[in-house]
Amino acid sequence: MVLKAELHCHIEGAASPRLVEKKAAKYGADVSSFIQDGRFVWHDFTSFLNAYDQAAMLFRTEDDYADLAEDYLLSLGRQDAIYSEVFISTDHAFSAGINPRAYIEGLAEGMRRAKAATGIEGRMIATGLRHKGPEAVMAAARYIVENPHPLVTGFGMAGDERMHKPMDFAAAFDVARNAGLGITIHAGELSGWESVAGTLDALNPSRIGHGVRAIENPELVKRLADEQILLECCPGSNIALGVFADFSSHPFAGLANAGVPVTLNSDDPPYFHTDLAREYEIATSYFGYDDAMLKQVTETAIKAAFVDEETRTSLLARLCQDKTVRVADELFAGSAPSS
Repeated sequence: MVLKAELHCHIEGAASPRLVEKKAAKYGADVSSFIQDGRFVWHDFTSFLNAYDQAAMLFRTEDDYADLAEDYLLSLGRQDAIYSEVFISTDHAFSAGINPRAYIEGLAEGMRRAKAATGIEGRMIATGLRHKGPEAVMAAARYIVENPHPLVTGFGMAGDERMHKPMDFAAAFDVARNAGLGITIHAGELSGWESVAGTLDALNPSRIGHGVRAIENPELVKRLADEQILLECCPGSNIALGVFADFSSHPFAGLANAGVPVTLNSDDPPYFHTDLAREYEIATSYFGYDDAMLKQVTETAIKAAFVDEETRTSLLARLCQDKTVRVADELFAGSAPSS
């Protein structure tokens, strides 16, 4: 067992088929077109988005979102995770017919329940949607800044990275950064290395969501290493969406070996038939990572997390204590008398 931390997961995309079916029964919806035998089914990016959107629209109240956050963070706790950051979208709240404040409060309540049950810490990263344009991203940033919540500690941008130029969003990210929010932006997933470079130049994030296409440009890889820009890598998602052909061609290990800070994350886990534990297993099976290296990945995530320093120190202490306890247990086992 290795303690884990996750920085990149879309909360609506984390809803398990079981929970979606429960909400479908509540609202009288038919989900048989995209849930079969307890699994989400889709065959291309368009059908993936259709399944995602139909499932997400079944979360309509504050209580629904409390259930979602609690269910997901409890599942992470069962995978030995001690920290979780999830992406949220006030745009989605509006489209689902729920007040953004109720949306956030519901998610926060679910996080509190999961923490009480397992000790897992949770935070939210509000996002603007790139394909909705600069004005929509600015509106999302302003809402979060004008309606702060202690568990909303970051601001980011998701959506189609092929649309608009990074500089178009500079004002929105200035608003978020000036309010003390951590900054992370999706780039270098479906678009190439230029997307990452342009994002760094225009928006100055401390983290990049995905960013793996940076491997296409050695000078950019060196820049990421020199500036210690963290990449929120999601290998399972990348393979499922065809960003890379297979795990053996995935650049996670190459980026890490070049000195780029990298973490393991599940993105939209049930849609890609993965979870955080599997992402750590992928690193072992395909990237040659042992437990010590995986623990370093967790430490890297915690050091880059959008949390206050007291919480960060506490999380790092848990990680260190776990190592100390394991060493002590191994020594005790080794000294035990044989029967």
